[in-house]
Amino acid sequence: MGYYWQMENRAKSLQFISYLLFTLCCSLFVQPASAQEHGVILLYHHVDSATPPSTSISPEDFRIHLEYLRDNGFSVITLDTMVESLRKGEDLPDKAVAITFDDGYSSIYATAYPMLEEFGFPFTLFLSTGPVDNGQSGYMSWQQIEEMSEAGVLIANHLVDHPYMLDREPDEDDAAWIDRLKAELLAAETTIEEHTGQSHRYLAYPYGEYDSAIVSMLADQQFTGFAQNSGAIAAYSNFLTLPRFPLASIYANLETAKTKFETLAFNVEKLEPLSPVTETRNPSVTLKFEPGKYRLSQIGCFANSKPLELNWTDLENGIVEVHGIEEYSGRRWRYICTAPDPDSNRYFWYSAQWIMPD
Repeated sequence: MGYYWQMENRAKSLQFISYLLFTLCCSLFVQPASAQEHGVILLYHHVDSATPPSTSISPEDFRIHLEYLRDNGFSVITLDTMVESLRKGEDLPDKAVAITFDDGYSSIYATAYPMLEEFGFPFTLFLSTGPVDNGQSGYMSWQQIEEMSEAGVLIANHLVDHPYMLDREPDEDDAAWIDRLKAELLAAETTIEEHTGQSHRYLAYPYGEYDSAIVSMLADQQFTGFAQNSGAIAAYSNFLTLPRFPLASIYANLETAKTKFETLAFNVEKLEPLSPVTETRNPSVTLKFEPGKYRLSQIGCFANSKPLELNWTDLENGIVEVHGIEEYSGRRWRYICTAPDPDSNRYFWYSAQWIMPD
């Protein structure tokens, strides 16, 4: 009797050990495809209360952003660490954020730089070299830029004269237009390298504008491209048009910004049209949402804070047509699609950029 009792308990012990091993394996290999696969790039311009509101955040609000990132479990990392890790399929820290500035305004050096050093946060400056070369008022000097570079600030390309890349010169054909843009791209990269020793081949599109021909030129030159339409990035993002969240004017408000800080990237493919350039003010776009943690039924798309019409042409494969519902104004606008993450209070986020140059 004692023998069988011992054997029964030994079997139960082995079952329990097997259960523990099974649970451990599951915890190791059935992790959710979560935040470690996603990163968020923030975009600022002026950090000043007296500069144009459309591209400015006040010093007070900027400090509030930094305090929120510090106090709420975010990992502020360098842009190259984020991009190259995702490109290699490597994990990022949870709630990874990269901070970027465009243009090269003096308030970046005078106001933002000391604050970021205080918080120990790295950042990237996308620099237009022409205004610096010309000593233009309101811009940093090369001495200041070189100081920041030596302190570890990543300096990258924003072209020479911050042009509208889609605009043509009189009588300029397609080949001459692309050649001119390529020459300006490479000239800015050379100037940055001469002054800082840095050449990352990262371009932030001025005004966030591009089309298929510009993207193709960037690919030929082995550059990574950064846009200004909102969204998170992941390994499956297009590294020629990586989204960034602009945080100026009304978008500097922390209550809306903090949702963007921790967004997740949809695995989405833009099927038609491929170019953001449009000739109509209520264009349609066809998107393909790959399977993910989100539910297709919970995806909503918006423009001007109003719901857009969704026509799921192939629900099984995640293909949807998104239709504009009004005539949208301005040179640039966006359709934004979101869905809640069922395991957290975070949101998946994607935006389709539209540009009407004329």
